[in-house]
Amino acid sequence: MSEALRQAWAPHWDKAQTAWRRLAPRERLGLTLAAAALGLLVVVLVAINPALRTLREAPPRLAQLDAELAQMQAWAAEARQLQQLPAQKLAQAPAALQAATDFLGPEAQLQLQGDRATLRFRRLSGEQLAGWLAEVRRAARARPVEAQWQRDSDGSYQGSLVLQLAGG
Repeated sequence: MSEALRQAWAPHWDKAQTAWRRLAPRERLGLTLAAAALGLLVVVLVAINPALRTLREAPPRLAQLDAELAQMQAWAAEARQLQQLPAQKLAQAPAALQAATDFLGPEAQLQLQGDRATLRFRRLSGEQLAGWLAEVRRAARARPVEAQWQRDSDGSYQGSLVLQLAGG
């Protein structure tokens, strides 16, 4: 402590010591216990509770992160598999796209323009869209470059997807 600070607090410290000495032993004990309880409360609130909260929240968070890691690893494995597939000729991609789109029924229309394809759809389920995307990535080597869709009140989707064909 600096000397100036000591001198500034000296009168207050002396008054506090004098007041402490004037207290009865029972009052001193009560104040000591109150200060100890207050100190314990501060330790619990500042150090122990945050640590307990972290311990409580860590297992579910770790499980969530493990699931996310597994999903990312699956996507990486799928990407490696797709990279290892032989090159697809641009001329074969439209036929593969059309074949995959035919399975979606009349709710989906495919428009081809150069090395791009646009799928416009309505009333398709998420499973139908996911299956269609997997098929066009595998068979036509097409990759989505733009997606605009929305979920309807009945749980189906409507919108459009723009795909870049292999070689484009």
